[in-house]
Amino acid sequence: MLGCTGSVGQQALSILLGLRERFEVVLLAAHTSAVGLAAAAATHQPLAACLTGDVVMPRLPTGTRAFAGAAGLLAALEQTAPDLVLNAITGAAGLAASEWTLRAGRTLALANKESLVIAGEYLMPLAKRSGAKILPVDSEHCAIFQCLHREARSAVRKVWLTGSGGPFRQRPLATFDSITPAEALRHPTWTMGQRITIGSATMMNKAFEVLEAHWLFDLAPSAIQVVLHAQSIVHSMVEFVDGSMLAQCGVPDMRVPILFCLGYPDRLPFAFEPFDPLRWRTLEFEPFDGQRFPAVALAFEALRLGGDAGARLNAADEVATAAFLANRIPFLAITTTAADVLAARPARPIHSLQDVLDADAEARRLASAMIEANPAPATTTTRAP
Repeated sequence: MLGCTGSVGQQALSILLGLRERFEVVLLAAHTSAVGLAAAAATHQPLAACLTGDVVMPRLPTGTRAFAGAAGLLAALEQTAPDLVLNAITGAAGLAASEWTLRAGRTLALANKESLVIAGEYLMPLAKRSGAKILPVDSEHCAIFQCLHREARSAVRKVWLTGSGGPFRQRPLATFDSITPAEALRHPTWTMGQRITIGSATMMNKAFEVLEAHWLFDLAPSAIQVVLHAQSIVHSMVEFVDGSMLAQCGVPDMRVPILFCLGYPDRLPFAFEPFDPLRWRTLEFEPFDGQRFPAVALAFEALRLGGDAGARLNAADEVATAAFLANRIPFLAITTTAADVLAARPARPIHSLQDVLDADAEARRLASAMIEANPAPATTTTRAP
């Protein structure tokens, strides 16, 4: 369980508490949350625990071996040799663990969508060669995965990715330049980490889901459609060439796709409040507004460019999102910074993991330089009317 102290990680561990007869937790990893890692290790008694950040390792249970740093995480994976890796690390930092899992031919339950955003061109052939399975934890891609069960790709006309529209679906566009981090972090439906919550507000998260869908399901860009669905009940839909449409529905609870991936190909029982069609008699959808959410167009541009474009897009967004949260740039500059980095040079092909890492580092330097050259005006921290 990588990223065990984050939102997905904590929900996964809560599920695993009730499945001890089926699962053994052999490795827990976190970035800097030493207290959270120690608590999870005390509960689950793993063979190994790893902190990848520069923090002091906490006291661990007897029998749990400590690892540290990015290299330590890979060493811990080698030692524990898990059958299934649930990768919920945030951002590009999760790539190496995804690469290890697929190279080893293990099952990857993927909540770290950035792995495919930045290196899908490299990872998907790797998974095919090793025979590894990728099970998507993202609610949208888990929905598509279920709708496509035993369906030929030639039967698919289009995939519909639903998005809530975040907190600014109806906010006047003229006020976007005064959006504060506190406002952007108030998601109306989901409880998530900061980076993904800001990504939902800009809809860069949906842009990444377009890229992830392309790689996971071998879909042409023209076969991927984004639609707004603020209720977050229909998690995505697949339209077939015969006119049929399959949708996966459920309450907005990440434990549902997590449990699906943990149990696959079985469905494990889960006691919680299910989707009630009598409560949700009307399901509402709205056209996606590209002017309000220009980030999504960047995904299709990255697909057009190919190569390392996805790596550069993600790196720029990570840097710009952190700058916005620190009140260093206005909200709108998150997407414009990413667009400027993407347009800065032609895409280069990916031949190795190092090519991805080089593109990531280069884009981070460029995004940081752009932000330093255009700092936020003082008014950006004020609340919108």
